[in-house]
Amino acid sequence: MRDAVQDEIIGQFDGLEWLDKYGLLISYAKELEPMDKEFRTEENSISGCQSKVWIRTYRENGRLIIDLDSEAMITKGIISLLLKVVNNRPPQEILDLDLYFIDEIGLKSNLSPARADGLASIIRRIREVAEREMN
Repeated sequence: MRDAVQDEIIGQFDGLEWLDKYGLLISYAKELEPMDKEFRTEENSISGCQSKVWIRTYRENGRLIIDLDSEAMITKGIISLLLKVVNNRPPQEILDLDLYFIDEIGLKSNLSPARADGLASIIRRIREVAEREMN
């Protein structure tokens, strides 16, 4: 099933060369509010990422609120896109999402293996939290 947010992201990246796509990722990174330092803890860090990535989640009105941050600009841009898609949705909706934008904008095929593994770790952690919130 198509998702309007993912389709909008795909449209923004459509036709761009990879250098321009990296520039767009960096601009998304600059828009992302930094996580409060008190939440940048080892407990909130996501292992498997090349650079430090932190996650903080909580429920509000039946929706899962996700806060992600990274010390690396490209990673921060990627998580900004991911947040646009998954943040502030009910846990079941997050679990049911097909994150097709990752392939369609070329992230999966153009990231270094370490960054691709990191992205997979972030997605896995988000899905684990959503699964836990279902119970």
